[in-house]
Amino acid sequence: MAGEDSERRPLLRFITCGSVDDGKSTLIGRLLHEAGQVPEDVVDGVRRATRPEAAQGEALDYALFTDGLAAEREQGITIDVAYRPFETSARRFIVADTPGHEQYTRNMVTGASTAAAAVILVDVRQGVLAQTRRHACIVALLGIRSVALAVNKMDLVAYDEAAFRQVSEAFAMHAAALGLQPVMAIPLSALRGDNVLAPSDRMPWYAGPPLLRWLEAVEVATEAEGPWRFPVQWVNRAGPDFRGYAGTVARGLVRVGDRLRVQPSGVHTTVARIVTAGGDLAQAAAGQAVTLVLSEPCDVARGDVLAEAAEPAEQADQFEATLVWMGEAPLVPGRRYLMRQGTATLQASVGALHHRLDVGTLQQLAASTLQLNEVGRCRLDTSSPIAFEPYEQCRALGGFILIDAATKDTVAAGMLHRAARHARDIHWQAMQVDKAARAAQKRQTPTVVWFTGLSGAGKSTLANLLEQRLHALGCHTYLLDGDNVRHGLCRDLGFGDADRVENIRRVAEVAKLMADAGLIVLAAFISPFRAERDMARALLAAGEFVEVHVDAPLEVAEGRDVKGLYKKARRGELKNFTGLDAPYEPPLAPELHLRTDQCTPDEAVARIVGWLQAQGRLVALTSSGPT
Repeated sequence: MAGEDSERRPLLRFITCGSVDDGKSTLIGRLLHEAGQVPEDVVDGVRRATRPEAAQGEALDYALFTDGLAAEREQGITIDVAYRPFETSARRFIVADTPGHEQYTRNMVTGASTAAAAVILVDVRQGVLAQTRRHACIVALLGIRSVALAVNKMDLVAYDEAAFRQVSEAFAMHAAALGLQPVMAIPLSALRGDNVLAPSDRMPWYAGPPLLRWLEAVEVATEAEGPWRFPVQWVNRAGPDFRGYAGTVARGLVRVGDRLRVQPSGVHTTVARIVTAGGDLAQAAAGQAVTLVLSEPCDVARGDVLAEAAEPAEQADQFEATLVWMGEAPLVPGRRYLMRQGTATLQASVGALHHRLDVGTLQQLAASTLQLNEVGRCRLDTSSPIAFEPYEQCRALGGFILIDAATKDTVAAGMLHRAARHARDIHWQAMQVDKAARAAQKRQTPTVVWFTGLSGAGKSTLANLLEQRLHALGCHTYLLDGDNVRHGLCRDLGFGDADRVENIRRVAEVAKLMADAGLIVLAAFISPFRAERDMARALLAAGEFVEVHVDAPLEVAEGRDVKGLYKKARRGELKNFTGLDAPYEPPLAPELHLRTDQCTPDEAVARIVGWLQAQGRLVALTSSGPT
């Protein structure tokens, strides 16, 4: 019965954050210990590990209950997010102890992403610091509206009310600018226990609740209001005659018999059953994990959203969004990243960075990139339309992360605010003559042959020679060359990383259009980054992109140097020159790898033609021409 009673108590997820040494771990440790949530053997271990100078006369160093990592104990800081459950007679809690150092702000974002309340600690002697303002800004961005300011270490200022008022009023001004109102300011001493679990006799001038009572009373906002949304997590085939769609209701209330729309496909159907391990339900609310069975077969997959038919979610492929950059390498606008939103995974890029937010002053600053822990407003472009809700209305469909496709590292967390205005007004126009019709007229298979390699490796030479061979075979071709496009299409771009990414994005889009016209496209570009070559491949149908690594040792390529570029780069006249002071990322699995220091151009082109013929990419010949 005790376990059942515990499960019925409401759950609150909250975070503690603040600057270094504000006492977060000590506060959580005392909450856990005094709530009776720490096993006696752990208490004995902490008692033995407690150093007198750390505990300042107390029997226990409460921070040791949460600082579980060896590196944290050695340095006396928190460097990761520690999640700790505990409960009282009124409520269950999961608290995230988040790092204080600026370089670990991204960890704080992780802890805050699922929290409904925040406790921001301030050392009364230090006052409101830059990191305090940064954490308050992120709390506001992530939609947390129940906030307590824990003014800690009051014992070190003799429980002085004036010191408390000075800190709380300074924070209140910053919080008001962020829209964090009201904020409960609580004077306390985590080390001595004042105003943590019970009111303190040493601060009779404070009439508010102690921290634990405030946490027990926090009202958790739910997303039960509004039209229902259900991101599909997986297709449940529990048996040969059963097909359901498993996931968690993200918003609203879904009932058996409700009409729904599958997004983004737009198919309409009805909820036939709501299935759980304990039996069927008549309805399911936000936060419940269930399996929906539909009244008729539909093409539904992971990442799709089942939505109320009368009020479906909005769909778009361009958005106004806020990013918290978490990557060690800076943001490169235009580069394709993997985006996870709800249960969907697709490609996305930052099309334009509107501004960077100074989280201390809240000024909007001009910026061309974002560095680690910086926050910015941007336009986000996705590779295909997605169903979404503004983050302020639904975290599940409004929140997302960006992942570096090569390293699999999470590089950003973000919030979708609205569809870009022009994205709502622009729609695909259906064409009666499609790619297949154009290709059939030309009697060939649309293909993009992408030559990549260092300057001087032989890309343009091979592309020119290949086009001559294909033309002689009766093929319809077009050659896009790296130098030529910079005279027109890309004349406004330089050679920094962001400009190189945009250069390849434009060329890839042109190559896609030409392939749609039924052509065989030859593209000769250094294209130094794998991510951009992968982006170009992703724009095309399977098999249409053929990556040819034109490879030659640097000394061989530099020895050819017909344009004199290496000499200029060596003299410092050309900056960001690939192979010297800018990186080149060779293909990991190209369709063809040609060592031009070991074969002639004719031999290399013969290999390409032979490969294309073997793959069925070229037409067979008759005496009257291609068939």
